[in-house]
Amino acid sequence: MPLYTYTYAMKIKLLLTTTLFFQFSFAQKDNQTINKEVHADTASVFSPAKLTEKYSVRDMAISPAGDELFFTVLAQGSYFMSIVHCKKKGAGWTEPEMAFFSGQYSDLEPAYSPDGKKIFFVSNRPLKKGGALKDFDIWYVENKSGQWSEPQSAGTVINSEADEFYPAVTKSGNIYYTAAYPDAKGKEDIYVSEWKDGAWQKPYSLSDSVNSKTYEFNAYVSPDEDIILFSSQGREDDMGGGDLYISVKDKNNNWRKAVHLPAPVNSPGLDYCPFISFDKKTFYFTSNRSIVQRQYEPPLTIKQLTHLLEQRLNGKGNIYTMDADKIVKLAY
Repeated sequence: MPLYTYTYAMKIKLLLTTTLFFQFSFAQKDNQTINKEVHADTASVFSPAKLTEKYSVRDMAISPAGDELFFTVLAQGSYFMSIVHCKKKGAGWTEPEMAFFSGQYSDLEPAYSPDGKKIFFVSNRPLKKGGALKDFDIWYVENKSGQWSEPQSAGTVINSEADEFYPAVTKSGNIYYTAAYPDAKGKEDIYVSEWKDGAWQKPYSLSDSVNSKTYEFNAYVSPDEDIILFSSQGREDDMGGGDLYISVKDKNNNWRKAVHLPAPVNSPGLDYCPFISFDKKTFYFTSNRSIVQRQYEPPLTIKQLTHLLEQRLNGKGNIYTMDADKIVKLAY
C-alpha cells in the first residue's frame, strides 16, 4: 500500500472530502462563484517555489545549516519522480533546479546525514550504467573536500530484491527505512540497520510500539534517536487514508507506544513524509487532503469545475509546516 508514489500510488484512497484544515463553500448566487478555501491558523502550506503551487510534491529535506532544500516533484500518475534543489535566499528560496544526482531515473525521499556530508535518497536506477531499471533502493551522495560524489548504493545489507524506502540517518550512523520483508510484523514495517565497526548490520524491524499488523512507513527519526514520527494505514484510529504517529524513547531506551497525532495534523486524506528541521523548530509533513466534495447541489458549471481542479488543494500532494514543539509534546 502506502508508498504513495509507486507501490502506494495504486492503493491509497484519495478521499474527496472537506478536511479540518480547510473550509470550502459555494456561493448560492446566480453566477455560482466559488469561494476560496480558508486556512486554519494551526498550519500553513510550505511553498518554497512556484512549481509547488501547480504540481504534486511530497518528501523534503533541509540541510543541517538550514541553507539548502531538496524535495520531490511527481509527474502525473507518479510514473516519474525527480528531486529538485533550492538555496536559501533572504527570507525565501531560489527557484528550484534539478538536483545534481536526479532527472534521469525516478528519485525521491532525500535525507541529509546529521553532519551534512551525505544526502541519502531512494531511486530505481540500475546498479550499473546502462543496466535495466531496478526496484527502489537506498542510495547516497557524499561530500568530500567540497565536491559531491557520484551516487552510491547503500549496499546489499540494506538493499534487497524488495523495495526500500524513506531513509533516515542518525548521528550514530544507524539508518532507518521502510520495507515489506518476510519477517515484518505487518504488511510493511519500519526497519533499522545499525552502524557498527564501519559497516551497516543486518536490519531488524522496530518493536510493536511502532510497528503493527498493518502498514507502517515513512519514518523520520531524530539525529539522537529519541523521537520517531511515521505514517500508518489501517489502525483503528486512522482517519482515512493513512495518518501520522509519534513515539519517544523511555528511560530504558525503548520506544513508547506510538501516539496518534490529532486533527488538524491528520485528515481523511493520506498524511505522510514527516520531517523536523535540524534546529528542532519546524515540523513538516505532506498531505493529499482535498477541498473537493463528494457531491454538489446545485450541480457544478464547467467554470466551477475547472476552477476547482485548478486549486492547490485538489487532492495532490502539498507540504505543510507548523511549530515542532506542538507535535513533540503530544508524545509525552
